[in-house]
Amino acid sequence: MKGILGRKLGMTQVFDEDGAVIPVTVIEAGPCVVLQKKQVSTDGYDAIQLGFADKKPNRATKPEQGHAKKANTAPKRYVRELRGVNVDEYEVGQQLGPDVFAPGEFVDVIGTSKGKGYAGPIKRHNQARGPMSHGSKYHRGVGSLGSIAPNRVFKGQTMAGRMGGERCTVQNLQVVRVDTERNLLLIKGSVPGPRNSFVTVRAAKKRTK
Repeated sequence: MKGILGRKLGMTQVFDEDGAVIPVTVIEAGPCVVLQKKQVSTDGYDAIQLGFADKKPNRATKPEQGHAKKANTAPKRYVRELRGVNVDEYEVGQQLGPDVFAPGEFVDVIGTSKGKGYAGPIKRHNQARGPMSHGSKYHRGVGSLGSIAPNRVFKGQTMAGRMGGERCTVQNLQVVRVDTERNLLLIKGSVPGPRNSFVTVRAAKKRTK
């Protein structure tokens, strides 16, 4: 397992050798710093802790400053762990760039989806609407909420409520280009989150050979 942290810059399109248009998402991938190594003997599992995007010292707590000082770097705004890695291949303070991936590889991108606010059941859960004819009195309302006998509504029913703003993973996206000079990854398709939001890019877990 390998991965990197980054920031979603937006979407554009590129052309392949045959002239076909490929929609891509541009991600500023790194440079990331290895802040900590976790091992089975001390922490119970193997992982590396990565940090991305410097934080102003006056906005960082003293524990954050001391934690970053061990890696000879500044406190970071976005800190995440990557499990399932070979910890022996990394050192605390090591910098990682987009060259951890190569064009043609498949990755999973994890981010926070766009917040949509309060949404109805049709938009939030893709429910079917009722008849729009005159007098139906059921156009975009919620559908059946269960049987009558329990005399209550069970938990977990698909109703209106807050939509979006949740951790979301898009799997099996292909890396189209890697720009090491500008620390950019061009990934085919869309990834969760608005512009300038932080994302985690890791090797695809469920890719079939």
